[in-house]
Amino acid sequence: MVDRRRILQASVAIGAAAALSQQAGWAWAAGRAGALHPRKIRKYVTPLTVPPVMSPERREKDGPDHYRIGVRQFRQQILPKGMPRTTVWGYGDVSRPGRFRTPAGTIEATVDRPVRVTWVNELVDGSGGFRPHLLAVDPTLHWANPPGGESGRDSRPTFTATPGPYRGPVPIVTHLHGGRSTQDSCGYPEAWYLPQARDIPHGHATVGTFHDAFGEEFTHRHGTAWQPGSATFHYGNDQRAATLWYHDHALGLTRLNVYAGLAGYYLLRGGAADLPPGVLPGPAPRLGDRPGTRYHEIPLMVQDRSFNTDGSLFYPASRAFTDDAGPYLPDGPFPPIWNPAFLADTMMVNGSTWPVLEVEPRRYRLRLLNACNSRVLIMKIAADRLAARPAPAALPIWQIGNDGGFLPEPVSLQQLLLGPAERADVIVDFTGLREGTELYLINEGPDVLCADDFNPSDPATTGQVMKFTVGRLTGRDRSVAPEDLDLPRIRPLGHETRTRRLALDEELGHDHSVKMMLYTIGADGHADPRHWHDPVTEQPALNSTEVWELHNWSAHAHPVHLHVVQFEVLGRGKDGRQRPRPGDRGLKDTVLVFPGEITRVKAAFDLAGRYVWHCHLLEHEDNDMMRPFLVR
Repeated sequence: MVDRRRILQASVAIGAAAALSQQAGWAWAAGRAGALHPRKIRKYVTPLTVPPVMSPERREKDGPDHYRIGVRQFRQQILPKGMPRTTVWGYGDVSRPGRFRTPAGTIEATVDRPVRVTWVNELVDGSGGFRPHLLAVDPTLHWANPPGGESGRDSRPTFTATPGPYRGPVPIVTHLHGGRSTQDSCGYPEAWYLPQARDIPHGHATVGTFHDAFGEEFTHRHGTAWQPGSATFHYGNDQRAATLWYHDHALGLTRLNVYAGLAGYYLLRGGAADLPPGVLPGPAPRLGDRPGTRYHEIPLMVQDRSFNTDGSLFYPASRAFTDDAGPYLPDGPFPPIWNPAFLADTMMVNGSTWPVLEVEPRRYRLRLLNACNSRVLIMKIAADRLAARPAPAALPIWQIGNDGGFLPEPVSLQQLLLGPAERADVIVDFTGLREGTELYLINEGPDVLCADDFNPSDPATTGQVMKFTVGRLTGRDRSVAPEDLDLPRIRPLGHETRTRRLALDEELGHDHSVKMMLYTIGADGHADPRHWHDPVTEQPALNSTEVWELHNWSAHAHPVHLHVVQFEVLGRGKDGRQRPRPGDRGLKDTVLVFPGEITRVKAAFDLAGRYVWHCHLLEHEDNDMMRPFLVR
C-alpha cells in the first residue's frame, strides 16, 4: 500500500524545493560562464517565419501521398541577424537539402486521403560517421540504450561508477501527435532506429525492441518493406480535420531530440468536420507560393530555449542544474544528468526568438501550439508588452478549435491556457486598428513547473512571445466574424463500458529519492506505482468506450496525452464533476491535469494494438512517467 501521507508531505516539500531550485537554476543559467543572457537578445527585429508546406515525393491517383523526410543536423539563424547561428536538428525533404529547418515544413493532408512517410535517420557527418547528440544524454535512465545490444536495449543499464553522457549514434522514431494510426505507424518509443553510419560501434543494437516486428506488420499490411536506418508509416487520415503535429518519441530521449529541433505541423483539412473555403480567414501556405505571399492563416509553434554566447543551444548537462541532490547512480538514487524539468529563458516562435509579424487590419486564423518541454503558457494579446493584464485596447482571442478539431461553438477569451502539446485554433480580429498600431502576444504562465500558486513569468523575457504590427489593408476580408460561425457538429462518443482510476504522483523510495510516476488504483483504493517496463495494466477491448479518471496527487500540473484516440473531457475538480473549461470541449488528445484534482475523460478505443499514454512534460515522460496500453 502506498503511504499517501509520506508522499503528500514529500510532494509539498519537493514542490517548494523544485520551485526554488528552478528559479535559482534560471538565474544560474543566465549568469553562468558562456551564457547568453536573454535581455541581451534584441526583440521584435526578426520577421516571423511561416513554415512552408512540405512537398510530397509523389502522389498516387487512388493511393497515398508519399513523403521521404529525413532528420539532419544544420545551422539556422534563430537569434536575430548579426548574432551567431545555432546548430540544430530538423526534419526536411531528403531530396532538397536546403529545405531542412526547425520547426520543419508543414505536411498538408486531406481527410480520407492517406499519407505515407518514410522517416530517415540521417544524423551522420560528411564522411558517413554518426553524429553524437548535441545535448548531454543520460545513460542511467530506462532508455533506448543501443550499447546494451539486442538483449539490453530499451532498458535501465547498471554501472559500477557514475557514467558521463552517452556519445554514440542517436536513435529516433517519429510520432504523429493526435493522429490515428495502427501500432506499426504510431511512433512507439521502442521502435527506434539508428542512422546507416559506417562506424556504428560493434555490439550496439541498431533498432529498438519493436522495430522489426512492426516493420514486418507494415510490410504485410501495405506491401512495403522498411529499409535500414528508416521506417515507413501510413496515416489513413480517417478522422476530423484538426491541427496535428509530429515530433520525435524515442525512449528516454524525447526531451533532448525535440529540444534539438525535431518538430513540425501536420494540418488535416476537409471532410464533414471542416468548414467550406472562404468562411475562415485565409489563405494558408500552399505548395508553389511565391516569396512574399501574404497569409491570413498562420501556424504559431511556441517554444522556449536557452542559448550560449556562441549561439549554441543550452540544455542542462548535469542534475546539479536543478539541485545538489546526489549521490548519483550507482552510489545513490539520482540520475547524474537528467533534470526533473527545464524551463528555458528565451521565447521562440516558428524558429525565431521574439519575432514580429506585420498584419493587415482584418481577421487572422492562428494555429497555436505549445511545443515547450515543460512550460505552461497563459497567453494574452495586449497593447503593452509589459502589461500584467490586457489594456483596454487589447483584443479578445476567439477560440474555435483545439487538439481534435473544431469546438461546439466559438469562445471569446481574454487569456488562453495551453499546456505542453496542447493546440488552439483561434481567430484574432485586427479590423479597424490604425496603421502602425503595435500589439503583443504575452505569456503570464509561470517560470517554474505550474502549480496552484505561482508568479507570472519574467515580463522582460519569458513574459513576451511575439509582436504584431498593423500595416495597411490590401484586400477585402470576406471571412465570417467568429461570433457568427456555425461550427461543424461533433459526434458524441458512445456509452462507457468501464471506468479506470489512474493517478499521477511522486514515488517516495526507501533511499529518499522521489520520482514522478503513474499509478493504477484498484476498486479497494489500493494504488500501485507502475514503471515503464511493468506488465501492461490498461487493456481496453477493441471498440470499447472507457472513462479514465486521472487523479493528480502531485504538486504540479501535468499534460496527459493518450496516443491514437481523441477523447471527451467530462469533468474536473476535487470530485471530477465540475464542468470542463470551454477550450476543453469537443475532442482532445492532451489534457492539462491540475494538482489535487480529478480529471475525467472518455475515449473510444477502435484501433487494436500497443500504444502509450504519458505525461507530456518531456522530462517526466523520459523518466518513467509513461505507460503502454494494449487494445485487445
